[in-house]
Amino acid sequence: MARSIKNPKKAKRKNKGLKKGEASSSNSAPSAPTKVWQPGVDKLEEGEELQCDPSAYNYLHAFHIGWPCLSFDILHDSLGLVRTEFPHTVYCVAGTQAEKSSWNSIGIFKISNISGKRRELLPTKKNIDGSDMDSDSSDSDEDDEQEGGGNMAPVLQLRKVSHEGCVNRVRAMPQNAHICASWADTGLVQLWDFSSHLNALVGSDAETNHGESTVSNQSPLVKFGGHKDEGYAIDWSPLVPGRLVSGDCKNCIHLWEPASDSTWNIDSNPFVGHTASVEDLQWSPTEPYVFASCSVDGHVAIWDIRSGKSPAVSMKAHKADVNVLTWNRLASCMLASGCDDGTFSIRDLRLVKEGDSVVAHFEYHKHPITSIEWSPHEASTLAVSSSDNQLTIWDLSLERDEEEEAEFKAMTKEQVNAPTDLPPQLLFVHQGQKDLKELHWHSQIPGMLISTAADGFNILMPSNIETALPPNNP
Repeated sequence: MARSIKNPKKAKRKNKGLKKGEASSSNSAPSAPTKVWQPGVDKLEEGEELQCDPSAYNYLHAFHIGWPCLSFDILHDSLGLVRTEFPHTVYCVAGTQAEKSSWNSIGIFKISNISGKRRELLPTKKNIDGSDMDSDSSDSDEDDEQEGGGNMAPVLQLRKVSHEGCVNRVRAMPQNAHICASWADTGLVQLWDFSSHLNALVGSDAETNHGESTVSNQSPLVKFGGHKDEGYAIDWSPLVPGRLVSGDCKNCIHLWEPASDSTWNIDSNPFVGHTASVEDLQWSPTEPYVFASCSVDGHVAIWDIRSGKSPAVSMKAHKADVNVLTWNRLASCMLASGCDDGTFSIRDLRLVKEGDSVVAHFEYHKHPITSIEWSPHEASTLAVSSSDNQLTIWDLSLERDEEEEAEFKAMTKEQVNAPTDLPPQLLFVHQGQKDLKELHWHSQIPGMLISTAADGFNILMPSNIETALPPNNP
């Protein structure tokens, strides 16, 4: 149940002289490390420090919006369904965990001029004298700027709306990104229309509003106080615009049905099947009446809203609290869940009736899983974040190939001493953030992930995430 950021302080700022409540944005470009550091295995000696290898990323950027953020969402935009060329622009909505309840807000922000570079997975070929054949190739920021389409740093533009209480979770409607739902620690679920703020950001250029923002007062479209306690679970239907479920810490789940563009009918009679807090909810990507839930009681349940208020299926999924789950939108039979003991499992729902539906179970992380999400572009890939300050990316289709490993070592002419106890499905490990809380893939930019932690956000694009996209035919 590792969720809240207790007694939060302002996110650490790399820029001196920032005013209180101001956001900042900065590139992460440390020098390459001298050796590989294994999380959970190696220990730092006195005087040693960790530095990331920039060649491991096509893009890496750190920023914050003031107070720590427990939850955010990436907004669907009109810039293109599949975008592969730098520079990129992204839109997000995020909620704060401020020191005082009255200081909280929901931030609607835009980051533009995200300029990166496609890294080569293998080193360039050498000339006879040992120099690179491509003498202009390097991993410097200058190259990134030239190939990324500009020499300007990423620009963060932010607008804020006052929010009563800390934001436990925030989600944007997939079909109408300007409509957002927020779960507050006050026990209220609220729906918001942020169209005016998004329109202002879309119409603004990169020379205006570099993160400074006043907090505007805006009334929500809906304010629901029917839950008996605060909660963290909420999800919009990907198939029925406006359909929503919200779950609380008292084990109750309420269904929201849209009555118009700005009104909802909320069923006061909750769905009850768990014996403890409902931690996460996920609608089926293919069946409009079906959703899944997970709970502190260790169970994952499947519900059909046409069949009463009890779950259609309830499975003992983990030995401890089940914190998060994700439904694979490219392979709808696959459901993944993450546990408080650091494990996560993948289930094939076609095998539920046979008793054991677990097709993969991983014990790599040793601290609570805080977020988990399938890739929207690769059916076998998912990302996981944990309280151990690691964000990991997994490809379930991978298997260890000793012959391929030997060939790679020969081509790199370096010692590649990967620990033998690492799962072959572990594709990438990202570190550097403290107290990771939530991650999301960008559905329109293949390979891009955004994560939030106690010390701010990261945007990352690992260089070894290969996405099978259709070729661009001239």
